[in-house]
Amino acid sequence: MEELLEKLDTYRKEILGTEPDGADAAETYRIRFLGTKGIVKNLFQEIKNVPAEKKKEFGQILNEFKQLAESKYETLKDTANRQPSTANDKDWSLPGDPIPVGTRHPISLVRNRIIQIFGRLGFSVAEGPEIEDDWHNFTSLNLPEDHPARDMQDTFYVNRNPDWLLRTHTSNVQARVMEKQKPPIRIICPGRVYRNETTSARAHNFFNQCEGLYVDENVSFADLKQTLYFFVQEMFGKTVKIRFRPSYFPFTEPSAEMDITCLICGGSGCNVCKHTGWVEILGSGMVHPKVLQNFNIDPNKYTGFAFGMGMERICQLKYRVNDLRLYSQNDLRFLRQFVSAT
Repeated sequence: MEELLEKLDTYRKEILGTEPDGADAAETYRIRFLGTKGIVKNLFQEIKNVPAEKKKEFGQILNEFKQLAESKYETLKDTANRQPSTANDKDWSLPGDPIPVGTRHPISLVRNRIIQIFGRLGFSVAEGPEIEDDWHNFTSLNLPEDHPARDMQDTFYVNRNPDWLLRTHTSNVQARVMEKQKPPIRIICPGRVYRNETTSARAHNFFNQCEGLYVDENVSFADLKQTLYFFVQEMFGKTVKIRFRPSYFPFTEPSAEMDITCLICGGSGCNVCKHTGWVEILGSGMVHPKVLQNFNIDPNKYTGFAFGMGMERICQLKYRVNDLRLYSQNDLRFLRQFVSAT
């Protein structure tokens, strides 16, 4: 009798010390204590060895022990059912969880399309630093110090004497390519640029440009026009009308801005085109001879054209986005609209 009570006390301590550890551990516990060859059943078989006058007392103790073992098993089982199933418990025949479809940013879509279009004309992509020195960003491009055209590109300076700044256009990439490579040169330069401007629906202190440069023998303004005609028709369709207007840029001569019919109103007039029916999309011109000389390219032998466009403007016309701030706010409601465009 005393030996059986000592066993019961040991088993009781084991039961009370058992911690929940998943469905497998609960089943192991059930087999050990409550199975057909488990501890509880074996203890009940020991009643025959208990003296007659002690059988009733021992039977009550065994019933309490059995209830404790069963109660503990229910606790272990309930805890296991509430725990996340492990890989071995999963039903692999069930349908998988849906994976949200991502999308490229609209600026990335436009950038990729521009690269694709000009790639068909033999233009390669060139890249350069966003933190630039004054020579490559201004002076080498016929924008010497105190030139009034610098006022059009209010600048973030990183350091003075010597001047280092956040580039105001991707023309700095053209300058670096001409510095290292001799003609023929045929490149486009997409990238982010910076201007010290107040953020609004129509202006931002950082935006994206894509500039192009073609320098070779016998390059003419007709080559420039045909290149840009091809780009516009591939980007916006064959029915878009195009016009060139004389303009001024320090690094090109002659210079022109290119307009297309407003895609928002179809040319009938709206707020986007200021009721003119036309929208300006890029500036262009023949590379100024002085710019070529700055990079030891003979202007008597070589000529070239350059152009530059804002990707946000192209994106505005292609996808009807009128607020520049939307491009940098990371609003998923806005970005999800372009899933089908990818």
